[in-house]
Amino acid sequence: MSLVEAAAQADELAQSGAERELAALRQQWDDELESAARSSDYRERAVAYRAIGQFRFRQKLELLRRGLDDESPAARGSALLSIQLLSKDSPGVVNAIRPVLHTLVTTDANQAVRRLAVVCLRNGSPQRETIVLLSGLADDDEQEGELRNAARTVAGDLKKRAAAKS
Repeated sequence: MSLVEAAAQADELAQSGAERELAALRQQWDDELESAARSSDYRERAVAYRAIGQFRFRQKLELLRRGLDDESPAARGSALLSIQLLSKDSPGVVNAIRPVLHTLVTTDANQAVRRLAVVCLRNGSPQRETIVLLSGLADDDEQEGELRNAARTVAGDLKKRAAAKS
């Protein structure tokens, strides 16, 4: 079985609530996942970063943070997909790396990476600086249309959540 296949199996186990089996699979693939994340091949790194989310490996957040700085847009995107998956139930994941996500949203050269970073911010706490940043992107005519739309949608969701807390 490959890491891709093991990660898909882990995702199925996580979705079905089979925690014991998922923990066993994590333990079995831990070293291989770490090794793939350190590979010189960006494709292997991308698979590893994506697998972290599929395995629900919250202990690997520091490895994902490193993935956000990867030279490869594919690896950065895979790390963002995992962050988005891990943060669905826990805004702390996004809150811990919010400054990095803000930087990706505003400066990354790859538009898909920028959009994924915007989507990740949706799962964080509705903080004012994030709402202001996303609203500014949404109103900037020089930005790509899909990025503007994603920023507008996420900013709106965060504003609603902030208003509901008040």
